[in-house]
Amino acid sequence: MDIVLIAGLWLDASVWEQTAAELTRLGHRPIPVALPGQGDGNTSATLEDQVAAVLAAVDTAYETAGEKPLVVGHSAACALAWLAADARPDRVASVALIGGFPHADGEPYAPFFETFDDVMPFPGWGPFEGPDSADLDEDTRQRMAAAAIPVPGPVSKGIVRLTDERRYAVPVALICPEFSPEQAKEWVDTGELPELSSAEYVAYVDIDSGHWPMVTRPEELARILGEVAEATQSAEAR
Repeated sequence: MDIVLIAGLWLDASVWEQTAAELTRLGHRPIPVALPGQGDGNTSATLEDQVAAVLAAVDTAYETAGEKPLVVGHSAACALAWLAADARPDRVASVALIGGFPHADGEPYAPFFETFDDVMPFPGWGPFEGPDSADLDEDTRQRMAAAAIPVPGPVSKGIVRLTDERRYAVPVALICPEFSPEQAKEWVDTGELPELSSAEYVAYVDIDSGHWPMVTRPEELARILGEVAEATQSAEAR
């Protein structure tokens, strides 16, 4: 199955390298998305530009393979994966969300930290101390911080726009790294995550990692995504 991979803030598509290699070994075709503004030097990229890049990957996968892809979002990019389900409900087989959640219509994409010269640089590890980064050793932290790409302001401050309620019929797998499936289910059940509360089908999958499992648990993450893909294919065949 084609699996579209969308990295979160400050990351480029290379963060998926090990996970993608394992997905290939498992018989799937990973498609890491090169997001405008995350690795190409385009500091004026917008949220709309990033959505367009994701949709281009979805359309190419659908038209080339003749079947709907699984779309995977990590962290803030869970919103991008959900935007793809909204824009292409007939072309997205399912969505996997890793360590993040979809935004509701009208919410800003990622205004989490201060911007300087209209970019949002990586804020250092302070805000991520605890479960988010507990499985990162010092060498990995230094390497990730050195490679972090400032997020263009028009991306972080972009407004999420959702228009098609058919997105709620797209199955969701919520992969839970630094929080538990039980916590996530409570947030959904109590309405704290309104987009997921409205979704018709949400599966909860645990992974024993911090916020970046594609860095610390790439093969396990690939196995989980492969299982989501296979379950999706089985459901589509029925």
